[in-house]
Amino acid sequence: MKTNPAARNSQLINSNSGSSLDILADQYLNYLVFEKGLSEKTIESYSRDLVRYLEFLGSKGVKHISDADTPLILKHLIALRNAGLGPKSCARHLVTLRGFYRFLVHEKVLEYDPAKLVDLPKSGLKLPDVLSISEVNLLLNIPDTKTPLGKRNAAMIELLYAAGLRVSELVNLNFLNVNLEACFVRVLGKGSKERVVPIGVYAKDKIDDYIKNARPLILKNNISRYLFVARAGKPMTRQGFWKLLKHYAQQSGINKKITPHSLRHSFASHLLEGGADLRTVQVMLGHVDISTTQIYTHVAREHLKQMHEKFHPRG
Repeated sequence: MKTNPAARNSQLINSNSGSSLDILADQYLNYLVFEKGLSEKTIESYSRDLVRYLEFLGSKGVKHISDADTPLILKHLIALRNAGLGPKSCARHLVTLRGFYRFLVHEKVLEYDPAKLVDLPKSGLKLPDVLSISEVNLLLNIPDTKTPLGKRNAAMIELLYAAGLRVSELVNLNFLNVNLEACFVRVLGKGSKERVVPIGVYAKDKIDDYIKNARPLILKNNISRYLFVARAGKPMTRQGFWKLLKHYAQQSGINKKITPHSLRHSFASHLLEGGADLRTVQVMLGHVDISTTQIYTHVAREHLKQMHEKFHPRG
C-alpha cells in the first residue's frame, strides 16, 4: 500500500512527539501537501529542514514557537554553516523557515514573522547560467530540419525556450495538450499542478512542421499520446534529451555550460529584461512560491546595470 505523503512526513517529525512545535510543523506540512500540492520530494526536503530547526530549538530549551525570535533563527543558520552546510543549502533552509513562519502568521499562531527580517546569504543565491538572445538563436538554428529527427529536436528545443518548461514537462507533454491554433500548451508540473503557457509563433511553426512532416514518419505504424516521440512511440527520456542538447551545444560553439535548465533560466531572464512583471513569470514557470522566481531578478538587475553604464552619460 502506498504511504500517504502527509502521514509519512508527520512520522519524520517525532523527536518530541506531542509538543506544540511538532504539531505546528505537521500542520504546515499537511498544508503543503493538500493546499499547495507540492511533490513528495519537495515535502521531504521541507520536513528535513524543519526537523533540524526543531532539534535546534529543543537544544535551546524553546518549547513554544513564539519564543523563537530573529536572533535565534540567525544562530540556527550560523550553526548550520559551522556544521558544514554550504551557502546554497543554508539559503534553501531559510526559504523553508520563511514559508513555515508565513504560514504561522497567516493562521494567526504568531502576530509577526521573525524570519522576514533575515536576508538570504548572497553567496547562496547562485546566478543561473543564462544565454544571451543571440546565443539562444544560434542554438535554435543548429538542428538539421531536413530530417524527421531534426524537425523533432528543433521543435523540442524551441518549445523548451518558448515556454520555459522543465525537461520532464517537455518529454512527457501530451499530444492533446498542445493547442497550435491558440498558441499555448497545457503542462502538468511539479505536484501535479497544471498550468497553461503561451508558446509564440516560432515554436508554433516548428511544432506544426514536426507534427505534419516528421511525427508520422517517426511513429511508423505505432500510436502514442506523447507529442514528442522516440522509438516505438515511447517518449524520449530526460537523459536522451540532455544528450542531444549537449551535442547541439557543442556544435554551436557557445562557450557556456548548456543544459535544459539553461533555456528555462534564459526564458525567465529574457522576459524580465523585456519588462515582464515577476508575478507573470512566476505563473509561467509554475513556481508555487514567488521567492523561487526572485532569483531571476538578480539577473535582470545585472542587465539593467549594464544598460545604465552603457547609455547613461554618467553611467
